Amino acid sequence: MALFKAFINSPVGPKTTHFWGPVSNLGFFIAGVADMKKPPEMLSGNMTGGLLCVYSALFMRFAWMVRPRNHMLLASHALNESVQLYQLSRWAKGKGYLQPKEDKAPSST
Repeated sequence: MALFKAFINSPVGPKTTHFWGPVSNLGFFIAGVADMKKPPEMLSGNMTGGLLCVYSALFMRFAWMVRPRNHMLLASHALNESVQLYQLSRWAKGKGYLQPKEDKAPSST
């Protein structure tokens, strides 16, 4: 019981935005996972790359530098960054920006 009470009253506990910010930020991650079933044509490169990837990268640094250090926020942004980078690669492959490289056979002359 004392451990639970310590968590409730901690500087990053559920009485603070240090707790509810990361919890609500997990919505981006859940939406990204849900979008994995959509075809790449429906993805927005501007939204995925320009906004969500940059946003999560910047806020990962913020979560590391803020005092008290917010590991939960860092984890939620790292999850979001990984799923958004995957979505960005799907979008780029769908648009033809990422083409597989052809292996050149060595010449035998």
